[in-house]
Amino acid sequence: MPEKYVGTVVTMIYCDRSGRITQRRIRVDAVQGDRVNAFDMEKRAPRVFRVARILAVMPDLRTA
Repeated sequence: MPEKYVGTVVTMIYCDRSGRITQRRIRVDAVQGDRVNAFDMEKRAPRVFRVARILAVMPDLRTA
């Protein structure tokens, strides 16, 4: 995930470690190597995502 998304809200398609594909709305807090530190907007909790498991990212239109 490019660092240009830090500080913004994005919609992300993610494959978790169980192989489930989910759509997440997150605020990207930091990109550190192969990890993305973010705040999950629906779960209202901080999360860490692996860059290799991110399938797609697009800016969230609700915040534009």
